[in-house]
Amino acid sequence: MRGILGKKVGMTQLFDKSGAVIPVTIIEAGPCYVTQVKTNDTDKYNAVQLGFDEVAERKLSKGERGHLKQAGAPTLRHLREFRYDQAPDLKVGDEIKADVFVEGEMVDVAGVSKGRGFSGAVRRHGFHGGPKTHGQSDRHRATGSRGAGTTPGHTMPGKLAPGQFGNTRVTVQNLKVALVDAERNLIAVRGAVPGPRGSLVEVREAVKSNKKA
Repeated sequence: MRGILGKKVGMTQLFDKSGAVIPVTIIEAGPCYVTQVKTNDTDKYNAVQLGFDEVAERKLSKGERGHLKQAGAPTLRHLREFRYDQAPDLKVGDEIKADVFVEGEMVDVAGVSKGRGFSGAVRRHGFHGGPKTHGQSDRHRATGSRGAGTTPGHTMPGKLAPGQFGNTRVTVQNLKVALVDAERNLIAVRGAVPGPRGSLVEVREAVKSNKKA
């Protein structure tokens, strides 16, 4: 499965040929380096490991530096694996750029969502809160009852409740590639992608759709 690592730059807008406004997210995609190739013969599955975001050597562990040196790649911060159905036509040391995708192609983008800490049920799950009159002075944003009484006497697992909100891996599927600028390593995808500006994202060819504009 073709893919590339990138960094979320931010959102902007483009205009299509008819003059309609298209909201897009700009991703600094690559350059990535192939740091390892796995095949059915050696690892029982087909995959390619890509490295992205060059950093100072002192910021990596000794094992990471040795792995990248053996691959002939620079010191890279992020390593991610992309699986393939068949043995990929790539070798260690190859460079992957933004032109791995073309304009109009459908892709899936994965990243880590913004962390919002411990949040109440109104913010975390969209609860509408309790009544604001008739003596309800402190129930405006409360969850209300989440369980039965004597039987079973406790809250059942899986009930929506306050807790940690965000900071989880999220994948947005079937986003159309609106622009590819290989010279500046930029990809613009239609719509929003998870994570704050500057965060790592993975762009892969869409799993559920192979449509092209």
